[in-house]
Formats: sequence, structure tokens, C-alpha cells
Amino acid sequence: MDSRKVFQMNLDGSNMIVQMYLGDLSDADLLVRPVPGCNHIAWQLGHLIVSELSMAAGAGGTVPELPAGFAEKHSSDNSKFDSPSAFYPKATYLELMQQARAATQATLLKQSDADFEKESPEQFREYAKTIADLFNVISMHWLMHAGQWAVVRRKLGRAPMF
Repeated sequence: MDSRKVFQMNLDGSNMIVQMYLGDLSDADLLVRPVPGCNHIAWQLGHLIVSELSMAAGAGGTVPELPAGFAEKHSSDNSKFDSPSAFYPKATYLELMQQARAATQATLLKQSDADFEKESPEQFREYAKTIADLFNVISMHWLMHAGQWAVVRRKLGRAPMF
């Protein structure tokens, strides 16, 4: 099987789980913390979108511009805020997620087998040594956070999905 197909399957699988976990959550639900000190879903969504676009760009992709101040709103310093005005509505996150994923998929399709073996940019090498690793990390990163959302869903009284 072509390696691009495997990466695409991973991207599709993580997207399916993310969409299922977010599907019935409201804007207010996105601000619920599983326990004190943990990040709420709204902050995590922004963090994931910024991260995915950064990694896609690091793999040589052309990525969309985020709304002014978006990355700053989702910096680690701002993870402590709970006010709805400090974050975006769910619909905005979903739209930006789709844009980020489209950029990642377009970047993936442009990669040759040799490109996957190239060293990733310095800022990613601690956890992604190659371009192939970047595509793998994108999917895993979303899944890791989605696992935290399962706890929020249970706290909100939602039935387990899996």
C-alpha cells in the first residue's frame, strides 16, 4: 500500500473520532474542564488547529491564514481562561479544523516517498524526526486530545461512544 494512503487513513480515522466526540457538544460544553487544572476543549481545539497548520507548513505545505490573534488566544498562557469571550464558538473551530485538514491533505498528496524520509524542521525534531513523522504526529495529536474529551463527555452525562 502507498504510504500516502496509510497517512490518509490515519487522518480520516482521527477526524471521524473527533467529529463524533464534538458532534453533540454546545459552545458552553467546550469550556468545561474535566478536572481543575486541565485544559478545556475550546482551548485544545485552537491548540490543535495551530499545531496542525504549523506541522503541515513544516512539511512544505501552503496553509491558510488563521484569524488575527487566533494563535495567541490558544497559547499555553491563555489556557487558564474560561470566559466564552476569550474563545470562539464551536462552528468557528469546526470550520478552521476543516481548513487545516484540507491543507494537510494537500500537503500529503505532494509528498514523494523520498520526501517522507527528509528530516523535519528543527522545531519538530524532538518528537518528529522526519516528514513522515510529522504526518503521523498530526493524527496522533488529535486522538490524544480526543481521549481527554471522552472524560468531559462523561462529566456532562453523555454516554460513552466506544
